[in-house]
Amino acid sequence: MSTGSYYERIDEHSFKPTAHASGAWSTDEVHFSPLGGLITHAIELHLADRPGVPLLLSRISFDILGRLALDTCEIRVETIRPGRTIELVEAVALIGDRPVVRARAWCLAAGDTEAVAGGGDDRLTPPGELAPWPMGELWPGGYIASLDVRPLGKPLPGRTTAWISTPLDLVAGEPAGPLASYVALVDTANGIAVREQPTAWMFPNVDLTIHLHRRPEGDWTGLDTTVVFGPTGQGITSTVLHDIHGPVGRAEQILTVRPV
Repeated sequence: MSTGSYYERIDEHSFKPTAHASGAWSTDEVHFSPLGGLITHAIELHLADRPGVPLLLSRISFDILGRLALDTCEIRVETIRPGRTIELVEAVALIGDRPVVRARAWCLAAGDTEAVAGGGDDRLTPPGELAPWPMGELWPGGYIASLDVRPLGKPLPGRTTAWISTPLDLVAGEPAGPLASYVALVDTANGIAVREQPTAWMFPNVDLTIHLHRRPEGDWTGLDTTVVFGPTGQGITSTVLHDIHGPVGRAEQILTVRPV
């Protein structure tokens, strides 16, 4: 298993990707998963500087605007709807001075709702009880090669549940919070339950939206994923998100489906 990081910080706003961040559709592009984690990390640093009571990042949506070249990335974050209990933050990632990802995060006030907490799916089988899956046999790129993937059963077309982990840091020599590290693995969902072989069909996602009802903990991201292809070139990857304690939320990705 690889060691190192997906990004190296250049300055306050700029980061250089390593070979470990290279993508599955094209190895001269960045896989969106670590970039999504990096954007989340930048948002959390921005939130840490705000005055008042800390807010919890509860929903983040990423719109992928174009090609994610394996090149230096600049991330700019601003608060566009300030508030004491509800706040909306926007981040824009630029590569070559061109916006390539626009993200918006809703941040909500924390409160004690333990007495009414409940619902959701059952806890998944722990990853330590499962055998690794060599996902690199299906997908190329440094990002996929960096992962420890442990499916709960044989991956099926359009339906797979698996744990994902990585030994790599998100940013070299810089601690990232549990949420950013968790989000950095979520986009993998579109690659674990493929309906058709990626050598014959392309189905990249143009967005990723994550809703959370609980802060994820631990080093594993659990993906209970279903993929649907429609008849007119669109698809949806839907995922129930888990950590080692149980479900934490959901993720959705819209796909553009086309023959290679």
